Formats: sequence, structure tokens, C-alpha cells
Amino acid sequence: MEFTEVEIILYGAEQLCPSCVNLPSSKETYEWLEAAISRKFPKQPFKISYVDIYQPPNDPVKAEFAKRVIEEDMFYPVVLIKEKVVGEGNPRLKTIFAELEKYGYKAT
Repeated sequence: MEFTEVEIILYGAEQLCPSCVNLPSSKETYEWLEAAISRKFPKQPFKISYVDIYQPPNDPVKAEFAKRVIEEDMFYPVVLIKEKVVGEGNPRLKTIFAELEKYGYKAT
């Protein structure tokens, strides 16, 4: 399988999701996820971005999805890989790792 570098986008907010009490903040989840992926797939580049749903960037695609998170009352943080939701609220590493492996990432 050919390797394809992917962008992982985590949509979240400073405030905790009302349904996600006792879970880490979106920023903490972002940092944890970045570290976990780096350990699982060392020397395999990936891009990870954090998007604040209440202050999205000027990128129209990211801004539109941030709006969707709010309008659809999604549990955040929401994790996207190649426009596919792979985690919501309390993302699972197993699911995220499995999705990355579809793009040629190999665990070491």
C-alpha cells in the first residue's frame, strides 16, 4: 500500500462540550492525540491542525465544518481525517489509528 500523508483536523472550543464533563479539553485532546500518533507512527509525517469552532480560520472548508459542529450539536472535539469524522467527544485512538493505516501508516 502506498503511503499518503494526511491532515488530521481537530475541531473544538475553549469551553468544554456540555455533554463532555469530566473529559479533557479540546486543546488537551489535540496535544494528547499529536503525541500518541507520533509515538505510534514514528518518522511518518502527518499534519495535525486545531480549529476553534467559535473562531475558525479564513479557510472556507474549515469554517463551514466548524459551523456544522455548532449547528448539529456535535460532541467536541471532533476529529476529521480526509473529511471523515473518526472521533467525536471522546475520540478513540484505535479508530484513529485504523483510519491512518488505510493511508499507508505503519505502526512500529
